[in-house]
Amino acid sequence: MHIKLHLFIQIFTLAFFPATIWLFLQLLSITPINGWLLKGLQTVGCMPPPVSSAVILTKAVGGNEAAAIFNSAFGSFLGIVITPLLLLLFLGSSSSVPFTSIFSQLFMTVVVPLIIGQIVRRYIKDWLERKKPPFGAVSSSVLLMIIYTTFCDTFSNPNIDLDKFSLIVIVFIIFSIQLSFMLLTFIFSTRSNSGFTPADTVAIIFCSTHKSLTLGIPMLKIVFAGHEHLSLISVPLLIYHPAQILLGSVLVPTIKSWMVSRQKGVKLMRPAV
Repeated sequence: MHIKLHLFIQIFTLAFFPATIWLFLQLLSITPINGWLLKGLQTVGCMPPPVSSAVILTKAVGGNEAAAIFNSAFGSFLGIVITPLLLLLFLGSSSSVPFTSIFSQLFMTVVVPLIIGQIVRRYIKDWLERKKPPFGAVSSSVLLMIIYTTFCDTFSNPNIDLDKFSLIVIVFIIFSIQLSFMLLTFIFSTRSNSGFTPADTVAIIFCSTHKSLTLGIPMLKIVFAGHEHLSLISVPLLIYHPAQILLGSVLVPTIKSWMVSRQKGVKLMRPAV
């Protein structure tokens, strides 16, 4: 097990990312950007990695898929506990829900269904392998429904105070953050003494910078239950999710060509036996 790789991804995702965003927002707080959108940016930084998108993009490039799967799943589990704590740490004054209530609701909505699913799977494993239900399509449909309903809740709110300037700037900031952190993880993981292979670097780039919408939206609805500005707080996460998929998809050919050339270079440098 590549402990160093796993530690790098989890620390970057759940510690470095939110802390850096917090520092960045201290500068942005003096600008005319909507303050609740800025708080929404902080919530993005606190989110765990997604289970699907980082793995799919890592696989598309040909990177360390096993590491991507492990860190996406492990990060999601960590996020159930750590993300609410981070949200309360950075936005504590904005939440009126006690932590015990937050954790119990998350446990019932995320952990319990997962446990039940694993138990049921043990008894119908053979049937699943024979029938091969379209779980991928179902998962995508559910995710699309989550995005759709959240958008509807957000923009159907008559009290939402969302100016175009703030929205455009937030979109630009989100793409900039995504690109900057991808570049940063690339630089860190390709140093000569990093100990990471090119395939590891690919997994690091995607797993460290992607954020979960499927866990994020339920968490926000629980942590900020009844909050009048929940709609605005949710907007950056709704933007970040498609942004990470779009940027990742666009960069797949470039990252893949880099990885292939780097791997060829490593092979050429090996002494002949």
